[in-house]
Amino acid sequence: MSVVLFFSRTMSFRHLLSIKAIILLPLLLSGCFDHYRTTDSLCNDNPNLCQPLNLNDGQCRIQRTNLIWQRYDTLQTPTDEYKFKELKATKEYQYCLEYAARIEPTKLKQRKTKRIQALYHSYESIERLNQELQSSQDPHIIYYRWNQGDQIAKQQFIALEGDEKLEHPELQLALARYYVNKDKHKTLDLLHHSLSLYKAKDNINISILRSLSTLYYQQHNMAAAYVWTNISTHYQPNHTPQKITRHNPFKLTEDDRKKLDRVTLNIITTLNNGQYHRTDIMTQ
Repeated sequence: MSVVLFFSRTMSFRHLLSIKAIILLPLLLSGCFDHYRTTDSLCNDNPNLCQPLNLNDGQCRIQRTNLIWQRYDTLQTPTDEYKFKELKATKEYQYCLEYAARIEPTKLKQRKTKRIQALYHSYESIERLNQELQSSQDPHIIYYRWNQGDQIAKQQFIALEGDEKLEHPELQLALARYYVNKDKHKTLDLLHHSLSLYKAKDNINISILRSLSTLYYQQHNMAAAYVWTNISTHYQPNHTPQKITRHNPFKLTEDDRKKLDRVTLNIITTLNNGQYHRTDIMTQ
C-alpha cells in the first residue's frame, strides 16, 4: 500500500521530518519483530547455538529454549552481563538434563544418547563461561564466584562495602549473610536497607523477611519477630509456617496482636509501593 503526502510550501522542514519518522517507524518495528519469530528459524540460521542440545526432545524443552535465546542475546551483545545470564540459563538446563539423562525412552533410544551428549556440552559451556567471567568486576559476578568457593572473590566483594555498586537488594543481602555471625546489629541494618532498595512491584526475596524474623526472635524482640513472620507469610502464603509460628511463643496480648497486625499491613503497603523505610517495632 502506497502513501501519498501533500504539503504546502509553508510546511516546516521539521514538520516534514516528523511525518517521515511516523511513516518509517512501523516499518522499522516490523523488521525487528519479523526477524526470528520462532526458535526453529533462529536455529536454522545459527546452528552453532542449537546443534549440541537435545533438540526435538520433550525433556527440558523450556530450559533449552531459554538457553538458545539467551545464547543469541549474548552473541549480539557479548558483555559480562549477558554472559552471566547465559551461564545461569546453562546451569538451569544442566540441572534438568541431569535428571532427564537417567530416563529410559520407550522409543527412539538415541534420545538418551543425545541427552547425555547435551549434558556433557553443558558442562563444557559452564567451564568456558566461568573462565571468561573470571576477571569480571561486576559485583553480581564477583559474588557468584565467591559462592563457588573463590576466596579472592570474597575479599573483592567485601572490599566493595559502601560502594554504590552494591546498592542492590540481593547484594545487600549477601553482605548481611557475611556479617550475620559477626555483627547482628549491622546485619539488621543491611537487611532493612536491602528492603528499601526495592521498587514498586519488584519481587521481594523472602529470605530477607525470614532473616529479619529470625534475628528479632533471637534478640527476644517478640513484637518485631511476630510482624516479620507475618510479612514473610504474606509474600509466600503457601509455605510451611516457621517453627516459631507453630509453637506460638510470642507471648503477646490480643491488643498487642491487633496493633502489630496494623503495623504489618502498613509495612506490606510500603514494600509494594517501593517506599519502605526502616521500621523499629516494640511492644509497650
